[in-house]
Amino acid sequence: MDMEYTLSMTFLTEAGTKASLSISGVKSTVTEAEVNALMDTIISKNVFKTNAGAFVKKADAKLTAKNVTDYSIA
Repeated sequence: MDMEYTLSMTFLTEAGTKASLSISGVKSTVTEAEVNALMDTIISKNVFKTNAGAFVKKADAKLTAKNVTDYSIA
């Protein structure tokens, strides 16, 4: 059994709506400071666009852990 981690980040857009971005395969040791720095970089680089405009502010972030069990099927 393996643990998989997904980082879900929510941003406010130029139109004032929320937009989410998720990254799978994140290390379990990611820190709050690293997540804040990543979100700041995403906003400052302005590489993601939505129908509601660019990301302009951080709203929320969550690290989710999921147990994964692989079975050998013969």
